[in-house]
Amino acid sequence: MTAAGTAVDGKIGAERTGVRKRGVDGRVRRFDEIPHTGRNGWVNLVKFWREDRFRQLHKHMERTFNTLGPIYREHLGTQSSVNIMLPCDISELFRSEGLHPRRMTLQPWATHRETRQHSKGVFLKNGDEWRADRLLLNKEVMMSSAVKRFLPLLDDVARDFCRMLRVRVEREGRGEEGKRTLTMDPSPDLFRFALEASCHVIYGERIGLFSSSPSLESQKFIWAVERMLATTPPLLYLPPRLLLRIGAPLWTQHASAWDHIFSHAEARIQRGYQRLSSSQGRKSQVGAAGDHYTGVLSQLMEKGQLSLDLIKANITELMAGGVDTTAVPLQFALFELGRNPELQERVRQQVRASWAQAGGDPQKALQGAPLLKGTIKEILRLYPVGTTVQRYPIKDIVLQNYHIPAGTMVQACLYPMGRSAEVFEEPQRFDPGRWGKEESQKGEGTGFRYLAFGFGARQCVGRRIAENEMQLLLMHILLSFCLSVSSSEDIKTTLTLILQPETPPRITFRKL
Repeated sequence: MTAAGTAVDGKIGAERTGVRKRGVDGRVRRFDEIPHTGRNGWVNLVKFWREDRFRQLHKHMERTFNTLGPIYREHLGTQSSVNIMLPCDISELFRSEGLHPRRMTLQPWATHRETRQHSKGVFLKNGDEWRADRLLLNKEVMMSSAVKRFLPLLDDVARDFCRMLRVRVEREGRGEEGKRTLTMDPSPDLFRFALEASCHVIYGERIGLFSSSPSLESQKFIWAVERMLATTPPLLYLPPRLLLRIGAPLWTQHASAWDHIFSHAEARIQRGYQRLSSSQGRKSQVGAAGDHYTGVLSQLMEKGQLSLDLIKANITELMAGGVDTTAVPLQFALFELGRNPELQERVRQQVRASWAQAGGDPQKALQGAPLLKGTIKEILRLYPVGTTVQRYPIKDIVLQNYHIPAGTMVQACLYPMGRSAEVFEEPQRFDPGRWGKEESQKGEGTGFRYLAFGFGARQCVGRRIAENEMQLLLMHILLSFCLSVSSSEDIKTTLTLILQPETPPRITFRKL
């Protein structure tokens, strides 16, 4: 690779061991010398729309890194960014994020909150206000004591899902009684599972999505989240207030989706508030009543450190971000386990042994099955839900021998990183065991290979809920079923705001 960062033989030629501070002539290169995809953001944006690149943005990034090297600039409409993919560079970015890390503001979301006069949650806040709210939320959703409280609720939903699936396989499957198999698209059921689990942890209530006739209200919520995610990307590169002023259909669809999401949350928050009001003087019935935990909402209301408006804003964001972002990785996980039967059996044997020793304690069961955690990490390496993590460095930094001014939006691109031979050995191979080896390795940037939930103080606030939710469901599925697929061809993927299959994979469930 040359000092200017061009590609050699079609492969990324960057050094894996660290950031090179000087070029061959002994100087750091200027910002405007960073390779780029075109200087005119509006021309680039038109090209993206004409070629429908937004749906394949992850592939576009991968191709661009292969062509231009491990760092490049991109200008699309109103957005400009420097894109990176090597862990050593991401480590350097992390060191410059400061006390109040900033990610890219999703302006369509922010505009919706402002025009509807809703408070903003931590996802859309910055500065001291963000930090104060985030520290309070961490106590209820991120700390180990909080995880211990809500884990049994997730376990209840995962068990119920598998009971429902066993009944369905027995009723609709083929083969002898007790050994039936059922081939199906599990994605609608996985979306219902994710919503049921989120409601149980956040609101402390079950909404009955595993019944034979789940409520239309809940299905509409899932549709609203999907519509919100699908309409966000094209709105990121245009001025939302202009679209609002001219009544653009795209903006109308986006705002209507958010309105439905907020109304769904509002109804449940009001019920939670009524439960709290009716139990004044009977504290044992609120929050943690002995060993009985009644959800994040109850805890936040009981402690009273956030206003009701801020609770509503953050609870709504947690709910909106907690369905597709777990249901979709679970689709990929079932597929990968199905097309890797020997690996599936190895994970199952570890899960069985751990479950037998845990005595029904879901936390102990997960702790004794590291391959289960490795499975989720491997899925999110190959199929990251969010394909980038953004930060704005608070000081000038040098990445790949280029000067990056403070305040520049820098994106860590997860899809190209996860599939790069510069970062992972045999990157196309599905190998949950690689993460046990990863933890024993040391070196610059090694902690920045797994960034599916972001990094540092601004990592995903719902991370602990999502990780445990996915692991528990896979655990109970592996204890109950053998998984297989009819085709081992790679899944074609598409991007809305999150990465998902173009067509949901069909999975064959065989009762064990």
